[in-house]
Amino acid sequence: MRKLEVKDLDLENKRVLMRVDFNVSLDKEGKISDDTRIRAALPTIRYILDKGASLVLMSHLGRPKGEVVERLRMGPVAHRLEKLLGRKVLKLDDCVGSKVEERVKKMRRGEVILLENTRFHAEETKNDPRFAKGLASLGDVFVNDAFGTAHRSHASTVGVTKFLPAAAGFLMNKELEVLEGILTHPKPPFVAILGGAKVSDKIGVLSSLLSRCQDILIGGGMAYTFLKAKGLPVGKSLLEKEKIKEAEKIMEQALGKGCNILLPCDHLVAREAKEGMETRVVGEDGIPSDYLALDIGPKTIELFVKSIKKANTIFWNGPMGMFEIEDFAQGTRAIAKALAGSKASVVVGGGDSIAALKKMDLKDKIGYISTGGGASLEFLEGKELPGVAALSNKS
Repeated sequence: MRKLEVKDLDLENKRVLMRVDFNVSLDKEGKISDDTRIRAALPTIRYILDKGASLVLMSHLGRPKGEVVERLRMGPVAHRLEKLLGRKVLKLDDCVGSKVEERVKKMRRGEVILLENTRFHAEETKNDPRFAKGLASLGDVFVNDAFGTAHRSHASTVGVTKFLPAAAGFLMNKELEVLEGILTHPKPPFVAILGGAKVSDKIGVLSSLLSRCQDILIGGGMAYTFLKAKGLPVGKSLLEKEKIKEAEKIMEQALGKGCNILLPCDHLVAREAKEGMETRVVGEDGIPSDYLALDIGPKTIELFVKSIKKANTIFWNGPMGMFEIEDFAQGTRAIAKALAGSKASVVVGGGDSIAALKKMDLKDKIGYISTGGGASLEFLEGKELPGVAALSNKS
């Protein structure tokens, strides 16, 4: 990467403005249920502080849509970061304004401040220049370590780079390095596993991976648009009717490129997506009209695991079914176990996939877990990520 990196900066006695991705999962009580993203930023944070700088951190949390939402304040994040860092983290009540500027100007070497949720301001997602300038005034240099938001052209990811020297943090570099490896020189056989609800979210990455993968395994809700495109009945299963033609096109392109698209050949179905419902397994002949598929069936699991076992490179994004309900978690669990036991180079992206790994206590057994679901998909699609493109070039 020819972009400026944090290690290229002279940080002694500098005030560093750093964009992190602390958009963590919260439980119903507002407590952090997964601090992976906070931990992922620690190496860059520690490096900056060890080099004699003070540090101003900024992040969004959830989707407050430009309004102050009390349950999405950054307080719990500051407390968790404080514990992980072993030093005081001061959380401010806003991210811009005179009070924020006054407090930041008083910062001493080694001090850490976490700003309030940037998305409490509508100007953040609009990449408003005045708002970006207000954020930029809080630092001497800018470091972006928020790969999870690199596909967003926001004030805190792109706008601030117009006013400050902008460098990539260690996490940003690592994410790009791992995904670049998959994109440019994956060790074959390369198997991609794509699940989740919508085909529309994955059309771009599917098209990009057709010429790179030997097998693409499609599960989850998105599989039923493909099965419908093959003329099979899908009952009440999730279906994007407007994407059926695109699914047909992708399957045709796959044939021409020697890529095998593997779809579910049996399904675990129920009349409703609820816990405790009566379930049954139906085969290739299709899903009854009053049932919906909520997980892949045992034959599909066997088919998918067989493909995984022969792979040397694997990318997984999206669960195989409604894994949040235990009755419909078997397909996702089987895939997760197969990946955990694989000797291949495994990369997992996407919040639901990571949540599934955590639920199944397999998170620590996966080669690389990307902190950015949407960003990783757009990168593998071949798109330029605005948050990366905006960084300063190395001289």
